[in-house]
Amino acid sequence: MLRLDPALYFDHSATTPPRPEVIEAMQMAMQESWGNPSSLHGWGERAAMAMERARQQVAELLNCEPEALLFTSGGTESNNLALFGVAQRYSTPQHLIISSVEHASVENAARQLQSQGWQVTRLLVNAAGQVDPQTLIQALQPNTVLVSIVHGQNEVGSLQPIAELGQICRQAGVLFHTDAVQTVGRIPLDLTQLPVDLLSLSGHKLYGPQGVGALYVRPGGELRPLLRGGGQERRLRAGTQGIPGIVGLGVAAALAAQELSQETARLRQLQRHLAQLLAEVPGLRLTGPVDLEQRLPHHLSYCAAGIPGNVLVRALSRQGIAISAGSACSSGQLIPSRILLAMGYSEAEALGSIRLSLGKATTYAAVEYVARCLQAVIASTSESGSLEDGATQSPLSVPVA
Repeated sequence: MLRLDPALYFDHSATTPPRPEVIEAMQMAMQESWGNPSSLHGWGERAAMAMERARQQVAELLNCEPEALLFTSGGTESNNLALFGVAQRYSTPQHLIISSVEHASVENAARQLQSQGWQVTRLLVNAAGQVDPQTLIQALQPNTVLVSIVHGQNEVGSLQPIAELGQICRQAGVLFHTDAVQTVGRIPLDLTQLPVDLLSLSGHKLYGPQGVGALYVRPGGELRPLLRGGGQERRLRAGTQGIPGIVGLGVAAALAAQELSQETARLRQLQRHLAQLLAEVPGLRLTGPVDLEQRLPHHLSYCAAGIPGNVLVRALSRQGIAISAGSACSSGQLIPSRILLAMGYSEAEALGSIRLSLGKATTYAAVEYVARCLQAVIASTSESGSLEDGATQSPLSVPVA
């Protein structure tokens, strides 16, 4: 079996490995804080204290009030709670604005509201995948009640101007939600300064556990719950809280807060180095912002001319390298990336989309090795017209230490 080297894991936008400190804290929570945090006895109090300590840790990362955070099962639930929680406040359908490059958990929620009679406007983006704030101003209507724009686009890495977008919404008296799953713990966020009413985050994107996240709800904001049950999480998210996962999220947030500035700078350097190396690979076209400062610091995305993205994913996987593709396979047929289609790419180009996302274990040696592998795979395909198993084995047999 191929040895998996953490340095060759270039899929941190999909999920990140939980840090040892997170695992240790979760194990301790399962041993000592396993009580129901709603119970009034000592076991319940111990669990409640662990939960509130984690809430404080996440709040410190975002510079917000701990009471403004609701724990959820992750980014998808947080996004759904934001959209449906606002929508259910109204007895008749209203107007919702999203972008054309939202995560599926926002796009599909919007489609559901649309099927219920809501008017949904999808803002167009430029070739870099970014929203022009002027289009938001033009799209606002008297019955607009919510705008939801992703902060860091997960597939192409574009950063949206959420400060400007949020300010437009604030001036118009419209609630503003951002899916910040890709940005929390990766770039600084200060919710005392950002005009954001609702913000989603997920633990497994910042080296915490899977299955836990949070939704920030600005004090004074009003939502309706999706789940009916007990009164947990300010009566907005029923169900006994998963203390080990919440504790893990808290520790991950605390570590991210301590290391954010240094780690972001390190990732930017690796990102620039990888971009320079891949700029020399024939057949690769950068997608998303050309100015790397306008994209996620750990993220690069490309289209490979004439090669489906999933083919490249499998070829690099045989080298022990993990990347991801934007195209998807359904019923045996490849579906082009809807994000790239929204950005103006052709279907053929959108089928060849790939994403490389760096993380804590990424090294310069790993970056250079991945660039060589990718170049060899593309060259082999261009020469032969097809990609054969083992085509890259010979020139790239030196593993990364």
